Amino acid sequence: MDVLYGLHPVEEAIRAGTRQLDHVSVAREREARRDARLDAVLELCRAAGIRVSTEPRDQLTRHAKTDAHQGIVAFLRERKFLALEDLLKAPVGPSGFRFFLALDGVEDPHNLGALLRSADGAGIDGVIVPERRSAPLSATVAKSSAGASEHVRIAQVVNITRALETMKKHHVWIVGLDERGTPDYTDFDFRQDCCLVLGSEGAGLHDLVKRTCDHLLRIPMAGSVSSLNVSVAGAVVMYEAMRQRRSGAVQAPPASKPQKPRKGLGS
Repeated sequence: MDVLYGLHPVEEAIRAGTRQLDHVSVAREREARRDARLDAVLELCRAAGIRVSTEPRDQLTRHAKTDAHQGIVAFLRERKFLALEDLLKAPVGPSGFRFFLALDGVEDPHNLGALLRSADGAGIDGVIVPERRSAPLSATVAKSSAGASEHVRIAQVVNITRALETMKKHHVWIVGLDERGTPDYTDFDFRQDCCLVLGSEGAGLHDLVKRTCDHLLRIPMAGSVSSLNVSVAGAVVMYEAMRQRRSGAVQAPPASKPQKPRKGLGS
């Protein structure tokens, strides 16, 4: 059974309704200090018919394996991933184009949670993660995503390269992020079916995945640091894609003039 902790993750799990909650436990000590946010979540539990029990705060810490549970822990049935075909068969959204996110070895749960939060905010149609070399969808991921992980449609695949090849057969452009890529991400036209591929922390995209990509883009860097954190980089590109799809235009590149070499993004 999976465990979620924290007000936002538990609230979003109830609102999403995608997984069955067995029960919710709250800190017994809360009775001495009322919490309006916690009371609101408990009201959602009552409305959804979810059993609520009270336990000592120390016991909640043992369940959550952290003391950052905010006095509430939910116990859910194990999450069932979608198949890649489920994502590809989904109806096209308001923009008229599909936009997916594939993660090639993101192993930090905080980065994964942040990416899922950005994916939800940017209206991503689905996220593809590999069975291996990926952070599991743990309570830490749910907390880092502020509960967005319960709303995002996620497919788990055995081989990320084969999954990308399958997407290409369905007329989806595969776009990787790489510090040696070209053009800059703002010069790419995202008004087409795309899958953004992000590599692991530090190492970036694996060579075979990189060769599978139709395009490799970069985020130009003007400072001393050569790259952005993978979750920040992913958010930057996802929101540029959303901007283009809403405005219907690609930002025009600046007038050509001699420029100094610029550093790029390494995933």
